[in-house]
Amino acid sequence: MIRVTKLTDYGIVVMTRLAKSNKQLQTTAPDLSQDIGVPLPTVRKILKILTMEKLLVSTRGSNGGYRLARHPEQISLMDMVEALEGPVAMTECSSGEPCECKIDNCGLGKNWSLINQLLQNTLESYNLAQMAGSLADLPHQMPNQSPNQLSTQLSTQRPTDIQT
Repeated sequence: MIRVTKLTDYGIVVMTRLAKSNKQLQTTAPDLSQDIGVPLPTVRKILKILTMEKLLVSTRGSNGGYRLARHPEQISLMDMVEALEGPVAMTECSSGEPCECKIDNCGLGKNWSLINQLLQNTLESYNLAQMAGSLADLPHQMPNQSPNQLSTQLSTQRPTDIQT
């Protein structure tokens, strides 16, 4: 099963909660923890990561707290996932790093790269404002390429065209 970690899931919940709140007000870690029902140490860890990744701004002091660093429309789902998970890659071969595949001539590198690009395009195509709203109201089509286009592209490649 492919899925994001609980930390990433909770992190996106934190970000959507901040997007739904008054954008000018700061929100504290204890308030967020109580509001979303996630333990305070976990919320603090998430806030630290998101602040280091420049998705949040923190202010110290009695009126301090956390707020979004940019407008929700300017923060993509990809930004949030990468901040909390690291680079998005389905396989080692699609990460951009040298592939150390243990299978001789598996021939799937280009296929995985194409699928990985579709995943990245999808994550880039949704933003925090949309995540804070209802995605059910949006048209659902893969950005840049439909599944039929992907299938056609993969089926027209000859085995010798597909190398790692």
